[in-house]
Amino acid sequence: MSERPVRRVVTGHNAQGQAIIQEDGSVPRTQKIGGETGPLFHEVWNTRATPAPIDAASGEPPEEGIILAPPANGTRIRVLDIPPDDDSFSEMTPEQAKAHFAEIGAADASSFEGEGSRHAHMHRTETIDYGIVLEGELVLIMDEGETTVRAGDIVVQRGTNHGWANRSSENCRIAFILIDGAFDESLKQ
Repeated sequence: MSERPVRRVVTGHNAQGQAIIQEDGSVPRTQKIGGETGPLFHEVWNTRATPAPIDAASGEPPEEGIILAPPANGTRIRVLDIPPDDDSFSEMTPEQAKAHFAEIGAADASSFEGEGSRHAHMHRTETIDYGIVLEGELVLIMDEGETTVRAGDIVVQRGTNHGWANRSSENCRIAFILIDGAFDESLKQ
């Protein structure tokens, strides 16, 4: 799996209102989720409101740990390094799947019900997610159907139940921009 850092460049303004590079370095928060077979999360930035306030030179709003969903009325951008699927996924229980998502504050997002489910990491969030494959490939698994996405492809995930399978022998690096959303009454569960 790729252990390359993700570089984050943050801009701001100096006291005279001129545009500056405020930060340039590796993202400050990374965490592997789900043990050795799980993805590596690189947390890039979050916002807490829409429209997002723009001031001279504040930093990213503070957060503890890694949280799957964006803040209420906010956004989140992260990069994931997803290793090839592991054989243990086929033996995973619904409780283990929920525990995987609980590590990122989202146990209720897991929709894995065991035998008959399409993938051990099937889940659903009340968000709009833009997924941009940077390198490698993933299989996007839906309740009905699936498709393979490769470097340069973009997925617009609209609050649907889904899972990601890396059926290749190589790491996949994908960037996600998550936007807080609200389900239509007909789609609430």
